[in-house]
Amino acid sequence: MKTLLDFIPILLFFAAYKLHAWFGVSKDEAMFFATPVLMAATAAQMAIIYYLDRSLTTLQKVTLGMILVFGGITLALHDKRFVMWKPTVLYWLMGVGLLVSQAMGKQPLKSLMGKQLTLPEAVWRRLSLAWVAFFAGMGALNLYVAFTFSEEVWVNFKLFGGMGLMLLFVIGQSIVLSRYMEDPN
Repeated sequence: MKTLLDFIPILLFFAAYKLHAWFGVSKDEAMFFATPVLMAATAAQMAIIYYLDRSLTTLQKVTLGMILVFGGITLALHDKRFVMWKPTVLYWLMGVGLLVSQAMGKQPLKSLMGKQLTLPEAVWRRLSLAWVAFFAGMGALNLYVAFTFSEEVWVNFKLFGGMGLMLLFVIGQSIVLSRYMEDPN
């Protein structure tokens, strides 16, 4: 249920963007119609998560803050580029966060998944570096798509491309990490 909750804001953003004409909004204004939907949906999502868990993770707080700030700037300046930059900034912040944590001798991925998965320290480090590389690549790819292709292509990429690449990356990692999983028999 919580995983589904994570996708609701982006799905609502996508739907609002695609259905702009139903609401009498021109194609040129579709991003400005969809952005406040994303902002409100993310705020509602975080309120629900807070109600269920009685707390928000640092990543959830940063995500909410970035969506509100970048979305607010997009609307205030009537400039779509800010909301299009948001995924890149978030990906790069997460990558830098993993690098800094690792440099400080911490393993955030181990903290998140250590109860489900027992790995040697060297593998945790490689796993973190793989995520850093993935986030760096996704940030660069977002910029490439946002500023090389049409706005509509970017919106499609944000939903399908970003989620698809994340899913492929996680599946690939699962295959690599499967050799470290214990047989329950």
